[in-house]
Amino acid sequence: MAMSPGQTTKKSVGLVEQIDYSEDVDIKLSDKALDAAARGQATSGYETLTPWETAKTFNVASLICFVVAFSAATDGYQIGINASIIANKGFVARFATEVDHKGSPYLASPILSGWSSIMSIGQIIGMTSLSFVSSRYGRKVAMYTYWLLLVGSVIAESFARSWQVWLVAKLLAGMGVGGVQSTVPTYISEVAPIRIRGALLMCYSFWWTTGSFFAQVALRTLAKKNPKDYLVPIYTQWGQLGVMFLIYVVLPESPAWCVTRGKIERAKKNLLKLNRGVKDYNLKQQIEVLVLAAEHEQAVAVEQRREHWYAIFQGTDGLRTVVSLWTNLTQQFIGLTLFGTFGTYFFQQAGLSDPFTIKTITSSIQIGTVLVVVLLVDRVGRRFLACGGTTLSWLSCIAIGIIGVAPQVKASVYIFILFACLWNVGLATNGATGWGYIGEISSQRLRPYTAGFGAASTCIVGVVMNVLVPYMVNANKWNWGLKTGWFYAGVGFPFTLGMWFLIPDTTGRSAAELDELFERKIKPWRFHKTETATQQLVNSEKVEGN
Repeated sequence: MAMSPGQTTKKSVGLVEQIDYSEDVDIKLSDKALDAAARGQATSGYETLTPWETAKTFNVASLICFVVAFSAATDGYQIGINASIIANKGFVARFATEVDHKGSPYLASPILSGWSSIMSIGQIIGMTSLSFVSSRYGRKVAMYTYWLLLVGSVIAESFARSWQVWLVAKLLAGMGVGGVQSTVPTYISEVAPIRIRGALLMCYSFWWTTGSFFAQVALRTLAKKNPKDYLVPIYTQWGQLGVMFLIYVVLPESPAWCVTRGKIERAKKNLLKLNRGVKDYNLKQQIEVLVLAAEHEQAVAVEQRREHWYAIFQGTDGLRTVVSLWTNLTQQFIGLTLFGTFGTYFFQQAGLSDPFTIKTITSSIQIGTVLVVVLLVDRVGRRFLACGGTTLSWLSCIAIGIIGVAPQVKASVYIFILFACLWNVGLATNGATGWGYIGEISSQRLRPYTAGFGAASTCIVGVVMNVLVPYMVNANKWNWGLKTGWFYAGVGFPFTLGMWFLIPDTTGRSAAELDELFERKIKPWRFHKTETATQQLVNSEKVEGN
């Protein structure tokens, strides 16, 4: 018979040295149970549920994860607005500082670069600073903090009448969006049922692409009906912020964070909220699973003298930081800024007659792709989707580069649109899995710091790309046009190749199991084939049950 987590307490100096048994133990502990406990693991009793059974059993926790991911819609809407509003005639007329040879006003490349770069800088500030707030005061306090920053950004956008004020708005928006990007995946990773954690983490990307899509719809509609009105899409953000606030008010705090901070009673209270209605829910057992994992991580940290936040740069935790950021970082080297931040502008400069329509189409393709990823991720696995999607986007960059240097014919535009769509399929798959890795790869005690730094590293590269891309595609500057695809094919190759050697499959693994796999230095491509102490324990329970 296997050990129940509620029947043991751990005392350790350095690494786990012994297990003391409580007086109420009335079963014989197996060697596998002891081995699992020594690695900070124990069975929760739900390891054998299918994804659908898990969703039905933990319907409240699943719904909470889906709803909190709605915050990403504001993230996507902000990024979408930033990418497309610069092609709006009214916006150009309001903020343009130069005119071309025909006397038409246009946005100067340095100003475009400044707006997009300052937003990336804001994201870096938000991601890194809020990780300390999240760690010390909790995930909900971090959420309220970035919500206030987003409120400030929308106020600034609403009243901006000069490019300098818009610059301030983008800084605040970046800080708020950065907080969303580092906090929400962390929260979902800690709260989601393990068997469907992948699908619920992918909901972040679903809401992000949905928000981005509606930004394109709003701007396209205005381009048709009132091409000089750019304020309506800005005002619509107030509705999103209102919904976000209501969600955060009723949201339970992360029980895993509570345990890490020693707030056991608060953790119990929030576990009961999250698992309301779960039949025969054993609160004592579930809290002990969290405590056992947290104490094991702390014991390992003490042994290795890596107890502080900067352990994210050291040893195994340093590797986990690289793995967590690699997928999202690769986006920047396969064209994220070109097709995302400056997507509509790129299509416009490439000579397409209706860039808003093309951007709307590619955004809708991203939504469809993410929905497929949500359904497949816990069955097919993260690794295959992440690596395959990244490779598809990289190959699309090569194809677009070829179109750029080949003789132009009538079909060239349609072929370009085809590969732009394929690029979006790959990017949506990469992004969905990438935000999952940001949230789940780290150890529990370092999760907010790893997520914050991992997300910020993408923005650091984004700052550089946001400066370069306007010059690459601007017909009045470098005018590379579709040949820009060759640039991303070149810089993206080592990062695309690195995906296949760095990215593991974390499907169905608990935080404690991931600790074990990284501590054992299992190769990324062998993660899904390697049996952990928890799996051995579950298998032994099945044998004993028969």
